[in-house]
Amino acid sequence: MVAWRARFRVPLYLRIWIAVVLAVGLLTVAFGFLWRANTEQAPEREVIIRNEAGDVLGQVKTRPVRMPGQGVEFQVAMNDGRTLVVQLPPRPRQPGEGPPGRPWFRGPSSLLWLLGIVAIAVAIGTYPIIRRLTLRLDHLRQGVERWGEGDLSVRINESGSDELAFLAQRFNHAAERVETLLKSHKSLLANASHELRSPLARIRMGLELMDPQTSPAFQDEIRRNIGELDQLVDEILLASRLDAKETDVGTFESIDLTGLVAEECARAGAELVPSPDPQPLVVQGVSKLLRRAIRNLLENARRYSDGEVTVEVSREQGEAVVRVRDQGPGVPPAERERIFEPFYRLAGASERSGGVGLGLALVRSITQRHHGTVQCVDQPGGGACFVLRVPCDRV
Repeated sequence: MVAWRARFRVPLYLRIWIAVVLAVGLLTVAFGFLWRANTEQAPEREVIIRNEAGDVLGQVKTRPVRMPGQGVEFQVAMNDGRTLVVQLPPRPRQPGEGPPGRPWFRGPSSLLWLLGIVAIAVAIGTYPIIRRLTLRLDHLRQGVERWGEGDLSVRINESGSDELAFLAQRFNHAAERVETLLKSHKSLLANASHELRSPLARIRMGLELMDPQTSPAFQDEIRRNIGELDQLVDEILLASRLDAKETDVGTFESIDLTGLVAEECARAGAELVPSPDPQPLVVQGVSKLLRRAIRNLLENARRYSDGEVTVEVSREQGEAVVRVRDQGPGVPPAERERIFEPFYRLAGASERSGGVGLGLALVRSITQRHHGTVQCVDQPGGGACFVLRVPCDRV
């Protein structure tokens, strides 16, 4: 129903114009009906018929009957029982009146024609005014929609001196501030991530030159922390690139998704469930990004589960579907959407080894860049099931 309404939505200017035309039309009809009803109810008249001597031959008190083009008639009952019809012809046309043969210029119908002409004039005169007003509203709506879709460079024409012009000025001012803040934020994030690589490289070099007598456990702890920092820098850089819609993230090409998933399953020690469909599952995308998304899902499953991790790849209604199942504690329904937020982790997850809270956020960003979706759903028997969907090529 919502899609049907969006498809057949009547523009605002047309609705306002139709409302004005209907209002004038209804006013015309109502006024004409009342006028005609009032004129047709002529007052009662007393008609008396006398002879030459002045005697009353007949008398009646009645309403005249209007005969189109013939004037009015009276029916008079005579004293001898007969009934006479008295007709008064129309009044002769006076100089300056409408031309003969056009009775609609005279009488009650003349007002109806006048009101009809007024209604047409109002309809024609109000259309450009209403259209000009609502056209600016359309431009404002289109600009807000484009800005909401991620095009932060959109600005709206500020012409005029009315409320719409003021609203456009406020929107442009707010959009410029938001765009400046986001650019500063992304620049700071990218620069900070880049600068972090230098001290990490020096720490790694110092670790290699460390005294061999140092405890191996201590060295392993340092290496683990360096690995987590390095992973954090990589994920922050990739997240900042994916957030910018104008950034080129790579060349889209045909990818055998089944083969890519099989390679990542072999790397992570997960079990790939064979697909019943013998046809290859080919998608259009960036290989390194899709590989990163599958790898993050598998690493997340390994991190929260000590049991078996299984992966299913299938084709469903023109989409390639990858399901990653684990035997861990699962995800509460109230948090299945929040786990895809950057740096959000479930309670108690901070004590687990590895993970910085960006893995699933990157999976969603990569999936959206490929016009797909990812979500966490129920799994019978416990554990978590992540479902990734991207459009696939037709067989």
